[in-house]
Order: sequence, then structure tokens, then C-alpha cells
Amino acid sequence: MAGHNKWANIKHRKGAQDKRKGILFSKCSKAIMAAVRQGGPNPDMNLTLVYAIEKARAANMPRDRIERAIEAAAGVGQGDSWERVVYEGYAPGGVAVLVEALTDNRHRTAPDMKRIFLDNGGNLGASGAVAHMFTQCAIFRVDKAAANEEQLFGIAAEAGGEDVQPDGNEFEITGPQASFAALRNALAAAGIAVASARLAAIPVLKVDVTDAALARRILAMLEELEDNEDVDNVVTNLEMSDALAEELARE
Repeated sequence: MAGHNKWANIKHRKGAQDKRKGILFSKCSKAIMAAVRQGGPNPDMNLTLVYAIEKARAANMPRDRIERAIEAAAGVGQGDSWERVVYEGYAPGGVAVLVEALTDNRHRTAPDMKRIFLDNGGNLGASGAVAHMFTQCAIFRVDKAAANEEQLFGIAAEAGGEDVQPDGNEFEITGPQASFAALRNALAAAGIAVASARLAAIPVLKVDVTDAALARRILAMLEELEDNEDVDNVVTNLEMSDALAEELARE
């Protein structure tokens, strides 16, 4: 499954600018606050909050900012009413796209999503249009210096994980969504530092793109979606070679 990470790597390298960090931190804060208002400020009793905190940490969001978001939400009361909405459609080249939004106004967000898809040569579909092409997984990444593959596989298997694959300088551990907490706890108990942990939709069916111009059009659309203030996550079944991914990441 490690190949799906190419788009994430491109996002990470192209998104290093301060502006993108600011947008990302703002989205992480909103997700944390929404989770607190939904299930309370105690991560031990609120798995949604655990996911939101892990995502913030993966984005290198400062601990004090995470704590401020939790405290602010816990003291606000009702506050804004946010809901999670998933939009589904296709990018150019028939690449499937899932957009997970956290919005307080569907009447604002839905037209924005439709415009971004259409302006970039894609099209927004109905609910269920592409969801069947993905499966929800827990994903952990561990530096290769922290453990060997055999050790990780043993730990992952006992905690409900399904696969361990090398990916660059890291190992990627995947399992069902429900195994997230068990995998996190098992790795911590073994003293293995986690580089990142997240829940993500993983493509079952992939679309291999070899043309650089088409890949740029697709990435432009994905980046515009990522920059939208209501979008929490963008997932795609885009697949490309390592060489093409490296070329695009350098641009």
C-alpha cells in the first residue's frame, strides 16, 4: 500500500511554505475543537479527538496550540455547529477524489467544491460515486532506524494490523480503522517512535498517470481543494512512478 503515499509526499514538499502551514494549522485547530464539542476534552474517552490530535502532530503543530484549541472548545459551550461532509468526484484523467470537509455551512461549501472540480476539468459526483474505490485504514509510519520489518510485523499483527511495507527511509504499517488505538498503544509499549499516525481512505482501484502535463493538472486541482478553508482532507486514487513524483515535487 505504500505507493499511495506519493501524493502525500508531494503535498508535504510543496506545502512547506508558511502560508500553507498557517492554513493547515487552522484546519487542525478546527478539527480538534469540533471533536471536543462532540465528545469532550478527554482523549481517553474521545477517539475522534485522538485522531484530530495525531493529525495535528503529524503537521508539526505546536503542542501549546493543540492544548489551546482543546481548552477553547471545552470552554465555549455550543459555539459553531460544524459537521463532516464528504464530496466525491473525478479529477482529469478519470482519477477518483474524496474530499472530507468540516463545515458550518453546506450552502457555502458545496458550491465551492463544484466550482473547483469544474474549473480544473473534473466533475463532482453524487454520494457513493467513488467511495467504493477506497477502504478506510489506520496508517502509521516508523523510521527504519527505530525497528526492523520483522519486529514491526509481529507487533502490528498482534494489535490488529494487516501489513508492513518499506517506503523510502520509513516503514508504513496499515490496518483496519478500528485498530488505530491498539496499534498506537502497541508501538508505544515497544518503545518505537512513530513518525506519523493517521486515518485515511486507501484506494483499492488506482489510476496510473504517466503524462506529466496531466499529472500537473490533477495536482493543481488537488492543491486548490486542500487550500479551501472548509476542506479537512483530500484523498485520491492517483498513482504515478517515483520518477514522476520526484519531478513534480521539485517544481
